[in-house]
Amino acid sequence: MTAETRHTPSPGDTPTPARPARADRLPPLIRRNTLLLTLAQAFIGMGNQAIPTLVPLMTVQMLGSAALAGLGTSLLSVSRLVVAYPVGYLTDRYGRRAGMLLGLLLTMLGALFVGAAMLAGSFALVIVGVIVFGMGVGAGQQLRLAAADMFLPARRAEGLGYVLTGSLVGAFAAPLLFAAAQAIEGRSGMNPLTTVWFLMPLIVLPSTALVVAVRPDPKTIAQNLEQFYPGYVAPPASATTLSEGGGLRVWLRHYPLATAYAVNFAAQGVMAMMMAMTSLALSHHGHALPLISLSVSIHVVGMFGPSIPLGRLSDRFGRRPLMLAGCVILGIGSILVPRSEAYAVITFGTFLVGVGWAACTVASSALITEVVAAGERGRAVGLSDSVSQLASMVMPLAAGPIVVASGLESLSVVAIAVLLVPLVLVLRLREASPGRYDHAPAARAAA
Repeated sequence: MTAETRHTPSPGDTPTPARPARADRLPPLIRRNTLLLTLAQAFIGMGNQAIPTLVPLMTVQMLGSAALAGLGTSLLSVSRLVVAYPVGYLTDRYGRRAGMLLGLLLTMLGALFVGAAMLAGSFALVIVGVIVFGMGVGAGQQLRLAAADMFLPARRAEGLGYVLTGSLVGAFAAPLLFAAAQAIEGRSGMNPLTTVWFLMPLIVLPSTALVVAVRPDPKTIAQNLEQFYPGYVAPPASATTLSEGGGLRVWLRHYPLATAYAVNFAAQGVMAMMMAMTSLALSHHGHALPLISLSVSIHVVGMFGPSIPLGRLSDRFGRRPLMLAGCVILGIGSILVPRSEAYAVITFGTFLVGVGWAACTVASSALITEVVAAGERGRAVGLSDSVSQLASMVMPLAAGPIVVASGLESLSVVAIAVLLVPLVLVLRLREASPGRYDHAPAARAAA
């Protein structure tokens, strides 16, 4: 089905309602699909913890040195950067489920490949498996787009929030998978760093079943909202709604979209840099490993815990206020983490960094879905993911030399400097009402 083709739902797609429903009330079909996507994200969130948790330990075990301990996280970012836009193209052409199912397939193949490479004792093959696994993780980012597709514009950020909350559940459930690998070690003597990868199908297969059960495809719902929300009448397209066929050049010249991309770049980059340096800051001030682990967990709560209320705030007050608040909260957290010696203050700072990232991510993602047509949203979100992954690669790598040259405290200066650019762009963004922007697209303005 081409991007321009509209779909008339068949009787199997959605039941005919007995009476008209309020346009702002979630139909049962949408609630069901949202629950399925949220549960799928929870399972996927468990797998996402594998690379940062396991690969450093595997590297030390296989190479006898911690020199390349950060390689796995870097490869994850590279994989996600490479796959984001192509998967977006795939979901625009064949539907959101196609991209998500491809991601799950790559995740399972990558996990099994890593496990086999560990058995073979080949670090080079482990790297190949990690790259494939990372590509699957990157493709899974289309889950949030699928959720946004199914919601009316007035509740779109809330839909994003539900799926992001699933990530929180997955992050805290991940230790169960690692505990299972340890239990198998006790009975079979098999290395748990190998076993855990062979257990990944226990996560991937349920996720696959959940995604398959999402019907109809969220892209179809996005293109036919009036048919799935009885009583809803789509408002006329605003001056900032882009027609299909614009592509990268038009998107980057479109002020609201460019602002969203800049916010994503800064938020992801600052968050990744602070995450990479939080352990260093806590260790530098003499805090033990269990306390460091607790601090990271609190950061994860900040990233995903408030996603639903932040989404509702964005829907009620607009994308601009939430992006503005997110940048400010990120800045405050980035000052607290490297400039304090107190555990509570540093941990509160990491929590604020997580909350600021969540606010920026929810609001900017909702903005993208509002100004780009459903048939091109996959690519537009893929471009945003590529931009943010570039930041998550560059900024943590730059942080090390900066700390060596100027001290840990200098990271707050770097973070504030990076955040100033999107902050200025957001301040200049004119949002007449939530999701309605006054800026004319550059291509039209030039005409």
